[in-house]
Amino acid sequence: MSTVKVKIQDYTLPLAIPDLNEVRSFANHLHSLGKHWHGEIFGWQAEYTPQSDQKPLDSNMTFTPADFWIGESGIWFFSLMWEHGKEKEPVEFLDDRGVVK
Repeated sequence: MSTVKVKIQDYTLPLAIPDLNEVRSFANHLHSLGKHWHGEIFGWQAEYTPQSDQKPLDSNMTFTPADFWIGESGIWFFSLMWEHGKEKEPVEFLDDRGVVK
């Protein structure tokens, strides 16, 4: 975990950002269990939703992929989505635009 500064409107605050390898490891553990989870980890709200056979509305996908997210959009947010199937590598998204570089 590292401490970084984030800018929220006119304020700059220190926040602890978890190591992405630790986050990936936790998400992959949840994925291996295949059960819904929601809670707080590494000081951030997070959620894992397993794959569903339901076709998403207005989508060409034939199933709803498993996904994991952690953080707060606009500050620091990381997600994984197994959009190519539960046995394939997930697609990652990182929104760290709030982190002061």
